[in-house]
Amino acid sequence: MLATRTNFSFIPLAAAALLMASPAPAQHYYAGKTIELIVGGGPGGGYDIYARTVARHLGRHIPGEPAIVVKNMPGAGSAKAAQYISMVAPKDGSAMGAIMPGAIMGPLLDDRTAPLFDPTKVRYIGTANSGTRVCVTLKGSKIANFEDTRKVKAKFGGSAPNDSTYEYGYLHKHTSGAIYDIVSGYRGTPDMALAMERGEIDGLCGWDWSSFKSQKPDWLRDNKTNVLLQVSLDPHPELTKMGVPSVFQYVKNDQDRKVVELVISQTVFHRSYIAPPETPPAQLEVLRKAFDATVVDQRFLADAEKASVDIEPLSGAKVQEVVAKLYATPKDIVERARKAIRPD
Repeated sequence: MLATRTNFSFIPLAAAALLMASPAPAQHYYAGKTIELIVGGGPGGGYDIYARTVARHLGRHIPGEPAIVVKNMPGAGSAKAAQYISMVAPKDGSAMGAIMPGAIMGPLLDDRTAPLFDPTKVRYIGTANSGTRVCVTLKGSKIANFEDTRKVKAKFGGSAPNDSTYEYGYLHKHTSGAIYDIVSGYRGTPDMALAMERGEIDGLCGWDWSSFKSQKPDWLRDNKTNVLLQVSLDPHPELTKMGVPSVFQYVKNDQDRKVVELVISQTVFHRSYIAPPETPPAQLEVLRKAFDATVVDQRFLADAEKASVDIEPLSGAKVQEVVAKLYATPKDIVERARKAIRPD
């Protein structure tokens, strides 16, 4: 046993003092600690399902294997959770947030209220998915395809500003010719799905395709739904095979196309995880590496498949770069986009 001890009598005094004073290396920092993962959506929603799937595996890839505790903090399209991470949460690498892309785009596209946080200052750990969003109705609805939304009056559900169901609903009205009315105020897609089943609304837009499949697998399996439109920068292979048209088939002109491209570019960082701006570089690097390792881990991927969530990850450094570029968009395009995602 004595042979395993460091014999300080053979180490110069200066070196020994330095050894004892040196902080524990970053890879040991998380041993015995807990990381709080704040989800900016309600329990059972798509962001909650993703975050809990990530949380079940992330700790294994962090040296010291800290516990990951998931807590829900819905509100303001997840901007409330982002504000908490930015301003209130510990700055020592023990807090993360799972936020919606609308919260990241909100300060750029909504100049009516003071932003709750600065999306260019938070530190991005990574995104689990670069997603596609869809418009859907139920079979038997008077809206059977997207062409019908341009000819038949209907009611589509929405949540609130910074949420895709609200903003995409108006985006399609202003750039693709849809004439439905937006009924806002729903807490999330589970509530809107129930409202569709009750006949309160005819459909909704801005539903994450991966969330739709995990939340309502029976609708797809039993052919209960019409998928009207796919909304992403590039066509989704599965939806294209189903014959679902791209949003760009209905965009009116080049200026509107630029607006649509700006708004939906947020799907590049569809399921983002953030840390406070002041997170120490060493801890941020540990979290980013752990996230990158998690999203290619076979146990995680099997778990994600079981939960019916798609994984198409992007590194934290890349997300940081994309957000910075978006916030450098010319002001005239930003102004047109602001108007496109809000009521007239």
